[in-house]
Amino acid sequence: MAEEAQNGASANIAISGVLIQVSVPASKAEEAVTFYKAAFGAEEASRACCSKRKAEQEQPSLLCAELKISDTSLLICGQLEDLAPVKEGTSPSVRIRVQVDDVETAVGKAVKAGAQLQGEIGVDETACGGGALGNLVDPFGVSWIVVSPAKAAEAEA
Repeated sequence: MAEEAQNGASANIAISGVLIQVSVPASKAEEAVTFYKAAFGAEEASRACCSKRKAEQEQPSLLCAELKISDTSLLICGQLEDLAPVKEGTSPSVRIRVQVDDVETAVGKAVKAGAQLQGEIGVDETACGGGALGNLVDPFGVSWIVVSPAKAAEAEA
């Protein structure tokens, strides 16, 4: 039996990383990859396509693409038929926090690519941030918090 470590974690399990996975309707997967590249400067690290071809096209459909935003990987996956469906218009209960030097420019770029700004760009006065902050929802229902570090926000003031 595995020995229990602090906080209930097993002492025998080593986590080597965490990968954020965003599932979108299969028909929107390629569009999502294009959006994340345009909005956040994501770079495509790899991709996998389904072997079956779409009826209306002769191209294999995108199964998943690994994107890199800074030093974080984001896996964009087209929803598989055997999993619970991703419903269009619903919002996942995930918020991705992106730290940037210039919140206004980063938010403007994302909005130009198709994201919607929620409210106005303001100042995050909580213990989690302390800098400029903008809340976005991308065209696929994922919530993004774009923040600048407190030091950068103070220097701008």
